[in-house]
Amino acid sequence: MYRLTQSAQVDAKRRTTCLKLGWMAALLTVAPTHAANSRRIVSVGGAITEIVFALQANAELVGVDTTSLYPESVKKLPSVGYARSLSAEGVLALAPTQVIATEDAGPPAVLRQLSASGIGVTVLAANHRFEGLIHRIKRVGELTGRVAQANALQQSLQQAWARARSQIAQRMSHPARVLFVLAHTPNQIMVAGTDTSAQAMLDYVGATNALHGFSGYKPLTPEAVIAAQPDIVLLTDQGLKVAGGVDGILKLPGLEQTAAGRNRRIISMEAMFLLGFGPRLPAAVSALDTAIEKAMRA
Repeated sequence: MYRLTQSAQVDAKRRTTCLKLGWMAALLTVAPTHAANSRRIVSVGGAITEIVFALQANAELVGVDTTSLYPESVKKLPSVGYARSLSAEGVLALAPTQVIATEDAGPPAVLRQLSASGIGVTVLAANHRFEGLIHRIKRVGELTGRVAQANALQQSLQQAWARARSQIAQRMSHPARVLFVLAHTPNQIMVAGTDTSAQAMLDYVGATNALHGFSGYKPLTPEAVIAAQPDIVLLTDQGLKVAGGVDGILKLPGLEQTAAGRNRRIISMEAMFLLGFGPRLPAAVSALDTAIEKAMRA
């Protein structure tokens, strides 16, 4: 039987010890990086995506939905389609470990299928209030391991919100009557009632929704426009483009019989900026307040 000499045994032990120490050092070096890169997030909802970017967790994003348009760099990420009509196969193809979505995401069967496959699926309430935004930031911070960043963002937004509300308070004694028009296609013109993000934004700037008595969205009718007598018509930039610009909106039946139509008081803002209730909410409220004030002076 072949045996190592005593000196050879010592050398062998030394080499084994060095190898073990080398592997331990390698594990200590690689393990934290692996843990940081193992989180793969699919974000469904433009406002959720903005929060992920604001918390500097965007390196962990592997996919987003079609409403995720800000910041510009998000457009380089793979798309999982429209938030309300997700495909389980499309999401699974990205091998996510976490899906973070708003309550608008669906269909429910797809979300259940994703959850059953072992993916963490978290659905956050829309809650079109500033307090709802603060809560979403807290939850996304927890889900992405960015609690400290979430706390800092919350504090910054609280200060920005206080400044925006102070600005708005100076105009709230003369509220304008605003008609919010949602135009998905030229043949699908809707108007906003209560329990909508549009209503919430109008409330925040002290404006009056020219239409009331119903919840959600309903088709626009000439009779409703005339009865509403809006001072201003508000749209998203996307909706204004679909409707054919300002001239196209002014052709809506009944609008010429209102102050908004006669004075061409048509204003628009980018959809997610206006209605997303993401980290840009204080800026969006200030911008809407300024736009309404400027329109009323025209």
